[in-house]
Amino acid sequence: MIAAAVLAALATTCALAAWRLTFARWTWRAPRTAILLWQSLGVTWGLASTGALLAFALGPYGKGVVHGLAEFLAGFLASVGSSVRDPYDAIRLAALVAGLSLLTVLVALPLAAGAQTLRARRRHRLLLALVARDEPAVPGVRVVDFPGAAAYCLPGLKSQVVISDGTLHLLSSAELEAVLAHEAAHVRERHDLVLLPFAALRRALPWSKLVRDAQASVELLIEMAADDRARRRCCPRRLATALLRFGTSAALPTPQGALGASASSGVMARVDRLVRPEVALPPAQRFLILTGSVVLATSAPLLWLLPG
Repeated sequence: MIAAAVLAALATTCALAAWRLTFARWTWRAPRTAILLWQSLGVTWGLASTGALLAFALGPYGKGVVHGLAEFLAGFLASVGSSVRDPYDAIRLAALVAGLSLLTVLVALPLAAGAQTLRARRRHRLLLALVARDEPAVPGVRVVDFPGAAAYCLPGLKSQVVISDGTLHLLSSAELEAVLAHEAAHVRERHDLVLLPFAALRRALPWSKLVRDAQASVELLIEMAADDRARRRCCPRRLATALLRFGTSAALPTPQGALGASASSGVMARVDRLVRPEVALPPAQRFLILTGSVVLATSAPLLWLLPG
């Protein structure tokens, strides 16, 4: 029962740490580091939660989750039809079913969400081929006829950056350069893959406030990370004024599977961060957080091998 207890404690610790992280503001000083920590907490929570259930169910084998599950599957056919002698057998069987079901859900949901996103992007690319045009003033960018503001990217092997005709009239050349740099950062760093598991978990647990807050926190962090990369190529104030202009214009909703420059959540926090930047998190602290994230992410798989 040691493995089950340790894994359950680890899952609880991850949930509490995620709850605390939703209120943290140091993450704005190091968004990339915070994103990695969020990913580590998510992976560890999933493996620890399923591992705790499986470790409890497979406790009688005394060989850990991986080897215990192998022995259970090997002897399953031989035990079919046998009577239940241990009053805890039914409970362990329920824990086994719950653990395997949770593991299946946590694996299948991101795969299903990924397939749905790919289909949505494929449809949108076909639509862009019909309605979008190239503009000599912004080479490599697709322009759609819409009077309001719109700027988003479709990540993938054939990534595309799309802006509206209204954006060309709304923004100055410096502001447009900043917005395009922001979108290029999303494409380069594949922020869509960062969001995918959190969006999938949100679909699985729509009633969970913690999951909603976690997704919102990660969404804001990837926008801040893209802002940081964009500010290396342009004036931060120009990006801030572009975000404010987007907020005062009738914006085109960002299509499914795309990432927009002016995500509605946290715009003022991003503007304030661009105009009045805080001191970046010291390298030593970032290193400690990164090291802790790696250790945390590897702890759950190792505990799956811990004898019960």
